[in-house]
Amino acid sequence: MDADVSTGPFLTGQFLLAMPGIGDPRFDRAVIAICAHDAEGALGIGIGATIDGLTLHDVLQQFDIPTDGVEAAPVHFGGPVETRRGFVIHSTDWNGQDTVDVAGRWALSGTVDVLRAIAEGTGPSRWLVALGYAGWSEGQLDEEMTRHGWFNVAGDEALLYDTGVDRRWVSGFRGAGIDPAMLANSAGQA
Repeated sequence: MDADVSTGPFLTGQFLLAMPGIGDPRFDRAVIAICAHDAEGALGIGIGATIDGLTLHDVLQQFDIPTDGVEAAPVHFGGPVETRRGFVIHSTDWNGQDTVDVAGRWALSGTVDVLRAIAEGTGPSRWLVALGYAGWSEGQLDEEMTRHGWFNVAGDEALLYDTGVDRRWVSGFRGAGIDPAMLANSAGQA
C-alpha cells in the first residue's frame, strides 16, 4: 500500500473519489479533500466541481474587499452542508487566526482574513475557495468506506492546484493506477 495513504484508520490529508453509482447525485464524480477525520467524525471540502457563475470577485465584493489585481477564480462546491459558509484550502506558507494544518500537506482557513490577505497579495501562494462542506458524524465515514461509495487516494498537491477541476476525478483514479472507465456503476449480487 502507498505510504502516503496508510495513515491508520483516519483519512486526514487524503482525497475521497466518488465511485460510479455512489447513489447520491450531489456526489457524482466528487473529489473531496479530507481536512479533518478522527473518532468524532470527518469534514471535507469538495474540489471536483465549481459553482456556475460565482467567482472569487463575487465573494470579495460581499465583504467589501477590493478586487483590483485579484484573479476572478471560480468558487468550488465544497459540499451540501452550510452552503453559504466559505473555506479556503491553501498552501502552508500562510497562517491566519483559524488556519488548520491538514497533515502537513495543505491548510484550511474559514475566516475573512484569508480572503483579505489573498486580495492584498500577502496571502498563501496557492489556494482555492469553496462554499459548503461535506460532513460525517462519528463513525459514518468509516462505515461508508466499507461499502461501494468512496475510494481514497494520497493527498497530492498537484491534484489540488495543478489539475483542472474537470479532470480531478479522472486524474485521482489514474494516479492510483485505476482506469475510471473500467469501474462498474453498481456492485454485483451473488
